[in-house]
Amino acid sequence: MSLHEQTDTGDPPRISTGSAALDDILGGGLDGNRMYLYEGRPGTGKTTIALQFLLEGARQGERVLYITLSETQQELELVARRHGWLLDQIDVFELVSPETTLDPDRELTVLHPAELELSETTKLVFERVSEINPTRIVFDSLSELRLLAQSSLRYRRQVLALKHFFTSRRSTVILLDDLSSQENDLQLHSISHGVVLLEQLAIDYGAERRRLRVVKMRGIRFRGGYHDFTIEKGGLEIYPRLIAAEHHAPFVGEFVSSGNAELDQLVGGGLERGTNALLIGAAGVGKSTVALTYAIAAAERGEHVAFFAFDEGRGTVEARARTLGLPLQSALDAGLICFQQINPAEQSPGEFAATVRRSVEDGGVRVVVIDSLNGYLNAMPDERFLVLQMHELLSYLAQQGVLTILVLAQHGMVGPMETPLDISYLSDAVLMLRYFEVEGTVRRALSVVKKRSGHHEHTIREFSLSSQGITVGPPLKNFGGIFSGAPRYSGDGALLMAVGEHAQS
Repeated sequence: MSLHEQTDTGDPPRISTGSAALDDILGGGLDGNRMYLYEGRPGTGKTTIALQFLLEGARQGERVLYITLSETQQELELVARRHGWLLDQIDVFELVSPETTLDPDRELTVLHPAELELSETTKLVFERVSEINPTRIVFDSLSELRLLAQSSLRYRRQVLALKHFFTSRRSTVILLDDLSSQENDLQLHSISHGVVLLEQLAIDYGAERRRLRVVKMRGIRFRGGYHDFTIEKGGLEIYPRLIAAEHHAPFVGEFVSSGNAELDQLVGGGLERGTNALLIGAAGVGKSTVALTYAIAAAERGEHVAFFAFDEGRGTVEARARTLGLPLQSALDAGLICFQQINPAEQSPGEFAATVRRSVEDGGVRVVVIDSLNGYLNAMPDERFLVLQMHELLSYLAQQGVLTILVLAQHGMVGPMETPLDISYLSDAVLMLRYFEVEGTVRRALSVVKKRSGHHEHTIREFSLSSQGITVGPPLKNFGGIFSGAPRYSGDGALLMAVGEHAQS
């Protein structure tokens, strides 16, 4: 039975769009023998994804046709070559070809009435479709047909005529529209079985962002909202919007050790799998080092770790690890820690979420470090969306049993601190790291201010960074104002750590 033939029982089989990610967004693909609309401004990727649709049909042995009113076959072949494709299995019908324009019986000039031009164009399309009988058709583009029609009524009638003809030929059709009309052409939406909108956004700095949205799809339950995508060699790389509720995996909620007994004691025995911890504090106080300590401890247990760095390069992180005596290099060489540098100016949040998901599902990652949320914030045009995306990403990681370590730098060094983004309510545990001054020396303090999943110490402990790594001291008693940066001591003898070798975070 053909993919386009419907059965009397059950849901009829879907056909692939040529993109596995778009098929996933649509819940399995398109309904056959229908007409769909891909719309977007020039440069959004309509031609590329349309060619993917035809190439998928050709791979399945179907006869496919690309009808072009605006581009030549040579232009299409150049696009295909740059994607590594061959169009030898795609019939390309040029309505702008030299053979058409030079035929005395078909030559169209400005002296001919618009009705004649439109009728002649439609006739040529019908003849070619009847000749090769394709199962998949791309019509590029409707803007040319709109110009020929000259009136919205004639244009609508012509599109309806195309729809009825293609349906009678049992063809699945993709219409391309470049939105060149002054008004939104909603009549196309009402005629089409489904509509996919592609957009290209120019941000103030960095690469352009592309996204798509399924506007409508009759009888198909699809994943709504915007989905980021990029145009790569080989076609559109689409990143479906992450919905955590769709992903569940069984796991044991055991404690995860940092490898430092005092730090584990401070957080109540360790951080649990399926939770996330937010490390918050001033720049250089040691947040990244604490996160790195958890990552290396996991690697020493044989677990896979993904370290996503927004702010620092791999060389800087490796140099810090050597200074602190942390065996990062051996974990990197063994492939247990995967260090990925993220450039927020070039990568969209949807692409980042897809990268994290691949590391968990394909790479078996059990600990994820995001350093830092400040860099992630820069990737978003509006921080409201950052909170929503981060909530979905953290929920997904929690349901996969992954421990997530988040780093967030506050504004300022000592005294009152400002947080660029309040994400503490999304965090299962919050560890606050602060500088404080005692007798002319700068010290570091650490405390757990929140932990949803169980008991933790309510004390504030001093800690230091040295060539032996992180050393956590006893609770700071008889002190007040530690987190304000101006402590007051009321005891007889301060239980402070000896001043030793310190390193940056």
